[in-house]
Amino acid sequence: MALETIYLVQVFRAGKGARLIADTPIRCKSSDAARRMAEKLATTKAGVVAFAMSGDAELGEYNEEPTIIFKAGQLRAPFEDA
Repeated sequence: MALETIYLVQVFRAGKGARLIADTPIRCKSSDAARRMAEKLATTKAGVVAFAMSGDAELGEYNEEPTIIFKAGQLRAPFEDA
């Protein structure tokens, strides 16, 4: 098993009513890059979260609990309580 960590930024935009719409996740090269990207996007989006996940890319198996790096605004599960 080749363990790797991926860093992602998930952006949410406002939909109708209180609905949040998730955009395509943005992959970053490092934890710092993910944090910087999320902080920048937080000024213009309804919600944003930067997180890391570790697992086996070949098998497509990643841990179920992401490690939160940064979060702001309105978020959907599983990030709203993290």
